[in-house]
Amino acid sequence: MSARLLCFIATAALVCTGAAHAAPVSTGSKGAPVYRWIDENGTVHYGDSVPPQYSQDSRDVLNEQGVQIGHVVGRESASQFSAEQQVAQEAAAREQHDKFLLSTYASSSEIEQLRDERLDQIDGQIKASASYIDSLTLRLAALEERAEHFSPYSTGGNARRMPDDLAEELVNTSNEARLQRSALEAKRQAQSDMRVQFQTDIQRYRELTDHPAPTNF
Repeated sequence: MSARLLCFIATAALVCTGAAHAAPVSTGSKGAPVYRWIDENGTVHYGDSVPPQYSQDSRDVLNEQGVQIGHVVGRESASQFSAEQQVAQEAAAREQHDKFLLSTYASSSEIEQLRDERLDQIDGQIKASASYIDSLTLRLAALEERAEHFSPYSTGGNARRMPDDLAEELVNTSNEARLQRSALEAKRQAQSDMRVQFQTDIQRYRELTDHPAPTNF
């Protein structure tokens, strides 16, 4: 490493730490980059390699003239960048949705009308599912009543083994009823989420139209 670089690094170390003593300066081979990092005490370090305990920290990369030519983002900085990126993406998504609302609807009443239509559609699906579940429940009850005449459900000592077709129908009907109940709950949750989303869109549309954004020319 050149004497000019050593002088630069030593001076920079004293300035950056603001302390009476700077960290020791490491010298690298000619042409090799020099890393600059700060430890937990605020002391600035230089070297052609970074100790393992600081390998996850941010650091600058300097050339032989002491000029910064790069920067390695540390784990904490990367996490912060990721959070900032997520915030920016959410803001962009909100802006895009605002544009969608303004370009799709002429008034909040149009959103309300569409809301009512969609909720009526899913309400019809819920009623159909509930009716189907009721029929499955009745069917299952009839199958269970038949099964009581056979082993192992019968209390009689001479009960015959349950026919395979009855056992299979019991299992299939029970599974179908369980799946349909799960699907019904999903529809009801979708209906609730839809109602909330439409209400949010109506409120946001009114905010946008009551206070329209200035037009840029």
